[in-house]
Amino acid sequence: MSLPDPFPRYRSRYLPALTASQIAALPDKAWAPVVIATGAIEQHGPHLPVAVDSFLGQVWVTRAAERLGPEVSFYVAPPITIGKSNEHVGFPGTLIISKDLLRLQLFAIARQLKAWGFGVMVILNTHGGNTSVVTYTLREIRAQLGLRAGYLRPQISFDLTPQELTYGFHANQWETSALLALAPAHTKPEWAVCHYPASIHDPGELRPENAPATYAWASQDISPSGIMGDAPAGTAADGTLWSEQVADGFAGEIKRWSLDPTLGASDSLF
Repeated sequence: MSLPDPFPRYRSRYLPALTASQIAALPDKAWAPVVIATGAIEQHGPHLPVAVDSFLGQVWVTRAAERLGPEVSFYVAPPITIGKSNEHVGFPGTLIISKDLLRLQLFAIARQLKAWGFGVMVILNTHGGNTSVVTYTLREIRAQLGLRAGYLRPQISFDLTPQELTYGFHANQWETSALLALAPAHTKPEWAVCHYPASIHDPGELRPENAPATYAWASQDISPSGIMGDAPAGTAADGTLWSEQVADGFAGEIKRWSLDPTLGASDSLF
C-alpha cells in the first residue's frame, strides 16, 4: 500500500521538503522570493470553521504555485497559522499569540533565511489582525538584516454591495462563499446570519474597518454571533469565481517579486 505524500503538491519549492544539501545548492536564492503565509485560528461565526484564515492561506499558496512554471523562481516556508487574534477573544476556538511573539517568529525566520543565503522574503497574509505587526516587522527586517521584504498584494475587486464592502469584514459574504466552494463539508450555511455593526447611511466617518479613521473593536462587542457581514448571501458559485481570481492575483504577485529586483528595497511598498 502506497502512503500519501506528506508534503504539499508544490514539494519541489517547499523548503521543509528539501534536504540541507539541496537548500545549500539552490542557485537562485539571492533573488527568489520565499513566501510565508500568515493566518489565524479564530471564531468565524457559528457556520464556518475556526481555521478559515490559515486554511485559505494554504489554498492560495497551492493554487498560485500550480499557476507558475519553472521559469519563475520562488520557494515556500512553513506557514504561521496562529496569529494576533485578540479582537476575537471570548469565543471558543480562538487561539491568540501576542504582537511580540508574531514579530519574533517573523524575525527568526528572516534571520535563518539570510543565514541560508536567501535574499527575499514575502508575506501572504490572510488575517487583518496581523497586518500592522507584519508591516513594521518587515521594515525592521529590511533595515537590520538587509533582506528585500514585503507583502503580496493582489488587486482584486469582488462584486459586493457598498454596505458589504464597508461593514462586511469577518465571516462575511466573501469568506462564506469561499468556504462553500473550497470546503463545503466543513460549513454550516443554515447557521449563517446577517449582522452589520453599523450602516453606511449612519452619520460620521469613524468606522471599525475600511475607513480613514477607525476604532479598536472586539467582535463580541459589535456582533453577538461573531459575524460582520451578510453571510447568508454567500454562494459556492461566487466562491469558485472569486477564489480563482485570488489565486491568479497571488500567482501574479509572486511572479512580479521573482522578476523585479527593485521590489522590497524601499519603504514605498508599505
